[in-house]
Amino acid sequence: MDIDSIIGETMSRSVNIPTKSAIYVWGYNHSGQTGRRGKEQQLRIPKQLSPELFGCPAGANARWLDIACGREHTAAVASDGSLFTWGANEFGQLGDGTEEGRKHPKKVKQLQTEFVKFVSCGAHCTAAIAEPRENDGTISTSRLWIWGQNQGSNIPRLFWGAFTPNTIIRQVSCGAAHTVALSEEGLLQAWGYNEYGQLGRGVTSEGLQGARVISTYAKFLDEAPELVKITQVSCGEYHTAAISEKGEVYTWGLGNMGQLGHSSLQSGDKELLPRRVVSLDGICIKDVACGGVHACALTSQGALYAWGGGQVGQLGLGPQTRIFSCDPSDSFFRNIPALVVPAGVQLIACGHSHTLICMKDGRIHGWGYNSYGQAANQNSIYAWYPSPVDWCVGEVRKLAAGGGHSAVLTDACSLKELCEFRLADNVTLSNAAEIEDVASRTGSDALARLCGRLREHFLHGGDCDYQDDDSNLKN
Repeated sequence: MDIDSIIGETMSRSVNIPTKSAIYVWGYNHSGQTGRRGKEQQLRIPKQLSPELFGCPAGANARWLDIACGREHTAAVASDGSLFTWGANEFGQLGDGTEEGRKHPKKVKQLQTEFVKFVSCGAHCTAAIAEPRENDGTISTSRLWIWGQNQGSNIPRLFWGAFTPNTIIRQVSCGAAHTVALSEEGLLQAWGYNEYGQLGRGVTSEGLQGARVISTYAKFLDEAPELVKITQVSCGEYHTAAISEKGEVYTWGLGNMGQLGHSSLQSGDKELLPRRVVSLDGICIKDVACGGVHACALTSQGALYAWGGGQVGQLGLGPQTRIFSCDPSDSFFRNIPALVVPAGVQLIACGHSHTLICMKDGRIHGWGYNSYGQAANQNSIYAWYPSPVDWCVGEVRKLAAGGGHSAVLTDACSLKELCEFRLADNVTLSNAAEIEDVASRTGSDALARLCGRLREHFLHGGDCDYQDDDSNLKN
């Protein structure tokens, strides 16, 4: 198919262009968490998942609302409120009633009566916020559903926990062994394991703990804790971070690698109550994300701060040196936030050992552990500094990072972007130079970068992991 026919087909559609979304997933693929048909255990190059994988006809304008990555599973929310899951399932985290893994997306049938709005994946569990499709006004418009490890079921179950029935759930975040939910009123409740104080209760506990509202937050060490209204929360592996309505960051849980951002801790290597990160005083934070042993915060001005463990580059500050190390030992960590990107950041996501950002110009960058290509284009084990990921077209709406894989959700909201989507679907080595030239002259920077990367990849003898079974790419 030549370029003229592609553009002509797109231009012939109605002037009222329906929005189209694309999902790109790449990286570690041992359990099929990338959703792609390649048999490789790692797929280093981002590639759009075909609509046919989700039961959509070829060329359909599939829309996506949300995406999330767990340790080895992935979940995505379609515009009709359907939830799809795929990947590892040894703890029932796919929500299909089994513990059998699946390498292709499948709709979660137990939530077909719900319109799913948001999804979060932990190491081995999943949580979703949804509204009943039939609602007479007496049911909450945002209810919490949970399943997988430590959630009491391998199919979605409605969960109120310590909140009263019909509480509106604003957000939920899953860690390695704990989960935290945020209500519309700004209250947090947490449940799961608490051996490192990640539930924020002022004590550690053995065994699985029931849900309880977090009621005390320490602003200063010499003042009594008080209740704080929270607007956002993120769970790391064994730590938690939250943002107050004033843009302040509070952290708690395990802090042995500096992941809490405090210069010192009150209980050995743990912080048992939420405590404000004082080094960010006076800086308004709008987003926070936690990884395995690190965390990132995004300011309202687009600056990015990072702190915690950085042994594999997940802080974006470069390889270990005495300049960066806060500890004379061999363990590289930074226990106070450091400025990584001074301006222009729009979105952030932290995986177990890597970080992704999207800049305001639409370009994606990543850094950290990169053995599976999850953090950067470069073919290296570690990406020590922010590096571009130039394989996605469309306007970036959501980033997601898991144990060793990454995902991006993009939208096409204009005729130009729809043309970019259509051209990207039909790029081959033989026409990549021509499409790159057209894209460059029309200001389609993402498409031009994709074509350039593709030609570079194959002309330098790159492997064919871009050529999944459903690909039309021909060398």
